[in-house]
Amino acid sequence: MLTIAITSGKGGVGKTTFAANLAAALQETGEQTTVFDADLQLANLDIVLGIAPTHNLQHVVSGEKTLREIATTGPGGLTAITGASAVPMLMRAGPKKLGLFMEQIAQLDAETDILVFDTAAGLDQRVMTFMKLAQEVIVVVSPDPTSITDAYATVKTLFRKDPGARVKVVFNMANPVEARRLFESFEKIVWSYLKKHVDFLGSVRHDMEAARATRKRQLFVVENPTCGAAQDIRAIAQEVRNWKDITMLRAG
Repeated sequence: MLTIAITSGKGGVGKTTFAANLAAALQETGEQTTVFDADLQLANLDIVLGIAPTHNLQHVVSGEKTLREIATTGPGGLTAITGASAVPMLMRAGPKKLGLFMEQIAQLDAETDILVFDTAAGLDQRVMTFMKLAQEVIVVVSPDPTSITDAYATVKTLFRKDPGARVKVVFNMANPVEARRLFESFEKIVWSYLKKHVDFLGSVRHDMEAARATRKRQLFVVENPTCGAAQDIRAIAQEVRNWKDITMLRAG
């Protein structure tokens, strides 16, 4: 099972929308994909997916259900494990409670090819718990200068805690030329100050059709498959799909 953590330096960059649509695009490739809402404070994956599961992570923390029992089918056939916003039990979840997740995540391997963690923005200890489970990290950034600054702070913290982390960068709401230019500047800063490499995974353009689908709680990859943003996501998904083969070779 390939595990991927998707994060960002700040909120408002479209991280969860990206994570959900990427999961749907990966599902299209024939890989059974599970998207996991790892934001234990402001969970909103269910809203982005347009689903209303009966059970969520708070039921796992309380011991009422297992991860496999709360898994539900989402758009395009992907599997979703959703959370709940502002639930004290989740917001106060410490190492012992989070350990319940860790023990059960391995059990998802039997029915999951690719597991996508949609983490909270920033890098508090709970976020790092999920980061440590991921083989690959994708940092979602927007062209906004504050987003880029916060993304650098996130990458800096990530490398400090895990010097061997494999970090990929996606620019959201950016055209390809602008995204490449911004990434090159970002990469230079990371190397200059941290002496670490980050990789450019791609960009997702600002797309009115995609925005309309998102406002209607629909995944544009599923509902508007020919729009430009959906094409961008699929291109990224194909690259991510290749990571699974590489991971299997490393394991073998």
